[in-house]
Amino acid sequence: MHRVLSGIQPSGIPTLGNYLGAIRNWVALQDTHDCLFCVVNLHAITGFQDPALLRANTLEMAATLLACGIDPARSVLFVQSAVSAHARLAWIFNCIARLGWLNRMTQFKDKAGRDRESASAGLYVYPNLMAADIHTYHATRVPVGDDQRQHVELANDIAEKFNHDYGVDFFPRVEPLILPEAARIMSLRDGTRKMSKSDPSDQSRINLTDDADAIALKIRRARTDPAPLPHDAAGLADRPEARNLVAIYAAITGAEVAHVLAEHGGHGFGAFKEALAERLVSRLAPVAAETRRLLADTAHLEQTLRQGAARADALAEPIVAEAERIVGFLS
Repeated sequence: MHRVLSGIQPSGIPTLGNYLGAIRNWVALQDTHDCLFCVVNLHAITGFQDPALLRANTLEMAATLLACGIDPARSVLFVQSAVSAHARLAWIFNCIARLGWLNRMTQFKDKAGRDRESASAGLYVYPNLMAADIHTYHATRVPVGDDQRQHVELANDIAEKFNHDYGVDFFPRVEPLILPEAARIMSLRDGTRKMSKSDPSDQSRINLTDDADAIALKIRRARTDPAPLPHDAAGLADRPEARNLVAIYAAITGAEVAHVLAEHGGHGFGAFKEALAERLVSRLAPVAAETRRLLADTAHLEQTLRQGAARADALAEPIVAEAERIVGFLS
């Protein structure tokens, strides 16, 4: 089976967007791939993090992944900083990657904003760390959204240059795993913006730890327009909020958008929102309950992560030690 590596930052409670766009697909990948999933806390500190909050967020993210169905018996779940090979290979890749390559990374421009001079060096070179995350395990598949394709291309450029410079065929080519069923979920307050953990308004998102009442209230308050739902997808073209709620309904039920509109087209949003909230609660309430159960026993959760880190380290150490030998480092 192809080896898959994917990670998620411990930057807050995962949202419905994280679940439908990524996490549920990771759960399915466990049946067909050799999977490693890491909580990428090294990436998280490219911007300052309160240490206590970072530790708490790391445990909460791990608990949520487990509650969603990541199985530590079938996959490797670990915290990035617990495996030193990531940082060691990242430094080598910092010396392989070219400034011109990093200057073309659009996400740095987006995240740094206008005041690029005050951005951390870590934020600038974090695509090199992302490449190291992948190549530390000789992973060949990476589940990514369209906005991350550029980073997979950079990971391949770095690997090819390493292989060329040292006359080896060591790091394999990586292919992006664009899952066709990945859903792009938008804000409940603005259908033109992606649902985000960092949005200042908690009403803009469904958190995976929200209880039934919170989910129902947020869906009732979700922005819509005064027109009824259309009978076909073409009628959603200029209605971003309506399109988003229909997309959420389709994703959470596994139905096609056409089937959702065949059932609800011509009706107002009141009944539709009630039906959507009911389906969301049915799917997400068990996740929230299991997350709370896991967080009630942090000793067991930390032990699970230590075991995952040990398994990850056993895979990573021979690969990165060989890369260091190729470069000329003394062991």
